[in-house]
Amino acid sequence: MGPTGPIDSAAVLAAQVGARLRALRTERGLSLSELARRSRVGKGTLSELESGRRNPTLETLYALTTALEVPLSTALHTTGTAAEISGAAVSAVLTERFEDASAVTETYRVRIRAGSAQQSEAHTPGTTEHIVVLAGTALVGPLGAPALRVGPGEHASWAADTPHTYQAPAGDVEALLVVRYPR
Repeated sequence: MGPTGPIDSAAVLAAQVGARLRALRTERGLSLSELARRSRVGKGTLSELESGRRNPTLETLYALTTALEVPLSTALHTTGTAAEISGAAVSAVLTERFEDASAVTETYRVRIRAGSAQQSEAHTPGTTEHIVVLAGTALVGPLGAPALRVGPGEHASWAADTPHTYQAPAGDVEALLVVRYPR
């Protein structure tokens, strides 16, 4: 409980992520306008995110961290909580971030909602994604290529430095997603 009632975890997450995005932007010497242009996120939206007045979506965070040339977890791992970030079709919780000299590797617990599809923009060059499906059947992989059908207990990998998709054609999909960004 906070001093005036229950702590709103979404508001805390928005404030922490917003502060981290602002710090990353200023470390790179980018103006608000320049980051908005590079990420294709509206300047007003970006301003609201940085001030913690707006909850980030998964798609928006990926657009911003890709434009900043950092892994998604760079904006999330400083929050100290296992908060869920949701997008149009996918919800994700960062469960692990591992760094070494060659790469940053992130592990997420993800849910792809039934009947939904999400198209993700290309991540930084050399990024790969790996999925292990726990329940349901997912269609994943690069756009323009036949989708990889992955069922319970199965796994797939693809280059994530090109636009790619996540789909749950029938029923929710529960999975683990590993994203590896080379240094």
